[in-house]
Amino acid sequence: MRDATSDGAGIRTGIRWKLSAAIALVGALVAVALSLVVHNAARVSMLDNSRDLADERIQVAQRMYESGRTQAFGVKVDDPAIPADLLTKVAQGRRATYVADGPSGAPDIWAAVPVKDGRVLSLHTGFTDRNTDVMKDLDQALIIGSIAVVFGGSALGVLIGGQLSRRLRKAASAANQVARGETDVRVRDAIGGVVRDETDDLARAVDAMADALQKRIEAERRVTADIAHELRTPVTGLLTAAELLPPGRPTELVRDRAQAMRTLVEDVLEVARLDGASERAELQDILLGEFVSRRVAAKDADIKVRVIHESEVTTDPRRLERVLLNLLANAARHGKPPIEVSVEGRVIRVRDHGPGFPEELLADGPRRFRTGSSDRSGHGHGLGLTIAAGQARVLGARLTFRNVRPPGALAHVSAEGAVAVLWLPEHAPTNTGSYPMLPM
Repeated sequence: MRDATSDGAGIRTGIRWKLSAAIALVGALVAVALSLVVHNAARVSMLDNSRDLADERIQVAQRMYESGRTQAFGVKVDDPAIPADLLTKVAQGRRATYVADGPSGAPDIWAAVPVKDGRVLSLHTGFTDRNTDVMKDLDQALIIGSIAVVFGGSALGVLIGGQLSRRLRKAASAANQVARGETDVRVRDAIGGVVRDETDDLARAVDAMADALQKRIEAERRVTADIAHELRTPVTGLLTAAELLPPGRPTELVRDRAQAMRTLVEDVLEVARLDGASERAELQDILLGEFVSRRVAAKDADIKVRVIHESEVTTDPRRLERVLLNLLANAARHGKPPIEVSVEGRVIRVRDHGPGFPEELLADGPRRFRTGSSDRSGHGHGLGLTIAAGQARVLGARLTFRNVRPPGALAHVSAEGAVAVLWLPEHAPTNTGSYPMLPM
């Protein structure tokens, strides 16, 4: 049983979206960093070209001034707007260029040179419109490129993450099949693919764990079966010897305990056989309602059987009888009368009016040697429902358990009875033991 509170405590997201978001974020950071580097490098390169051009023009202006010709290029003599830093360099007898921020934010480019009469020639130009247009086009291209990188990275993340997510989902589905007892399923074969990655390592580890667990379970089953088989002979001898004792209360107690021990040994052997997954159903066509009515009447004539809808089914009568009698025995031992049995199509329901099934059984299903809470466990070894569930599995049927509560009653309100429901399959199991799975 899953805890709804724990399931809702976190936000479930797919690995493809996480990977896509990570790639998109990294791509955006790289694109922004490269855009800034390219933008600054292009701006510095254009400024250097403009300063070189201004320097060439001021040299030409110097030669023209010293030869007495008219100045060109907008060169001024002793311009009062010359920046102080540039004027300091010129005062040292050096030709220099200088870049300052203009009023509009565009860079201003200055070039100055001292002449022989002590005056200063200066040239003041700005960032040309062509350079501004080039920078705008470059910035636009960088923005478009950054967006393309982000979307391309996201698409790549979705593609890679989707492939990884599909492999993980296949692995999870195969692992769930193994958990349900399908021991022939292998996670590595389920995920497929020719590329080796961590998913393959995980799949092989799960397969190795499943194989080791299956071997251990099989070894335990064999030990249990061997012990039970070895106990049959002495228990049978003990039961035979008890029959020879003289009549009396002690004899009855010995016979009762010997019979209980024999029943336990037989039940343990049956559980071991069912765990081995080698049992096969011997199929016959029967009328389900008539069959149930006869078996229940032979078991206890006081139990009422109601056939709502008769149906002909193909199943194993011996195993079906075993399931039915175990459910009736459990209801009689742990529940309260009246016990009611109903047959509707392929569905058999057995209800009592006792305290209900333990919550552990409702959550995890029958477990051997666990009879549940004290209010529904006074006797037995917990094998009756385990055998019923195992025989139902051989029949390809589904056995469910629930408690009956008053309408609208809270969870802590005592149950008004327990209901075991056996759902027989529409198609009988084959002679290989395979059968269609009913939806849960």
